[in-house]
Amino acid sequence: MIGYIARRVGTWAVLVFVAVNLTYFVAAAFLDPRSNYAARRPPLPPAVVDAQLTAYNLNDKTPILERWWHWLTGILLHWDWGTSPVGESVNGQIAYRAGVSAQLVFGATVLATLLGVGLGVYTAMRQYQVSDRVFQAISIFFINLPIAVLGLAVVLIGITINQKTGQSIFLVSGARSIDIHGFWPTVVDRLKHLALPTITLVLGQYAGLHFLQRSLLLDTVDADYVRTARAKGLTRGRAVRKHALRTAIIPVAVGVAFAIPAIFTGAVITETIFGWEGMGRYFVTSINTNDIHGAVAVAAFGALATAIGAILADVAVVMLDPRVRSER
Repeated sequence: MIGYIARRVGTWAVLVFVAVNLTYFVAAAFLDPRSNYAARRPPLPPAVVDAQLTAYNLNDKTPILERWWHWLTGILLHWDWGTSPVGESVNGQIAYRAGVSAQLVFGATVLATLLGVGLGVYTAMRQYQVSDRVFQAISIFFINLPIAVLGLAVVLIGITINQKTGQSIFLVSGARSIDIHGFWPTVVDRLKHLALPTITLVLGQYAGLHFLQRSLLLDTVDADYVRTARAKGLTRGRAVRKHALRTAIIPVAVGVAFAIPAIFTGAVITETIFGWEGMGRYFVTSINTNDIHGAVAVAAFGALATAIGAILADVAVVMLDPRVRSER
């Protein structure tokens, strides 16, 4: 098992390295940091612009291979991902925004997975009953509801609850308040900020997992090994949970593992609605401001998250499927 994981880590390390370096060349070809200075009034002298871009390793007059080598050695020797066209450290931006997104993404992913898988099992065990049709209808509604509309609806509901109760139960904007001190007041404040965007992401994610788990479980619920387990005295529910679900949950576990990096960089709309300065908004900001180093850093973060997700998916398959485990 350890050897298998080590091989997978080595393979993904090479893939991430190649992908990140290719992304640098693509970003350097399409983004133009010099254009950030064109709209300044009064305009800066060309020599000043060149000096600033050279200081940030973003001068397009410098050969691309020279810029790339300076950027790569800075990462390998000093873990320095460069500077934006306005002089901001990319390291500082990524460190802060990754933490902000992690608070939102991991909690929402865990809750959406538990809800989706739980409903999938519940409805599969009650196929075509009233409860099955009701929960399917609800999931169809949420899976077809645009995330922007869902987010705004959640905001309105949260504001209405605050107004009805006369208390700030939910905080709509930002990840935290700046005037809160102390451990427990800080925890409560974070939860108030976290509640509405988490609800939005959970409602936007769980429905797909619900339908996937339901479909997969229905394919295995009457399998021979499940019938054998029932013949040995297990109840239908216990046989399904102990045997059928173990097989049916493997594709769901793999899907969730690969979905995490996409959620990190793709929750742009949710972060915008709730004013969270996370990775999604930073990626859009990097593109809009022609920030080559920032865009590549976000791509590297996504590639690393994808690698971690893939390795976790492999581990999940090995742990859940005895047939795969015996081959390793």
